[in-house]
Amino acid sequence: MPVLQRRQLVGHDILLARHGNHISTMRVDRAAGRVVAYLDDGSVDSAPNLISPALRMPDTVRSILREDWKFLGAVTAGSFGFAGVVFAAAAAVAGWGSDPGMTELLSTFAAYGSN
Repeated sequence: MPVLQRRQLVGHDILLARHGNHISTMRVDRAAGRVVAYLDDGSVDSAPNLISPALRMPDTVRSILREDWKFLGAVTAGSFGFAGVVFAAAAAVAGWGSDPGMTELLSTFAAYGSN
């Protein structure tokens, strides 16, 4: 079973190897697929974020939601629909309570069910 984990950013490791303690801040440029480092002396360096574009990264919660949002939405809608049908059936059964035969049946079931 795949384990969901935070994706490791290769660019961070590359920049740390290049500059070590001389990095003041780092940010991820997701559009370009790079990590950008701002150095102590005011210069800027960047490194690619992936070893290979064909490399499949481990799944994260965000990547699963991005890929499977239609399926998860359909399951959620189906669950709410099923809950609505069950609620409507329960309301219909409660409406039958005015029938004396139904009241006797329910009270008999409750008496035997508690033993």
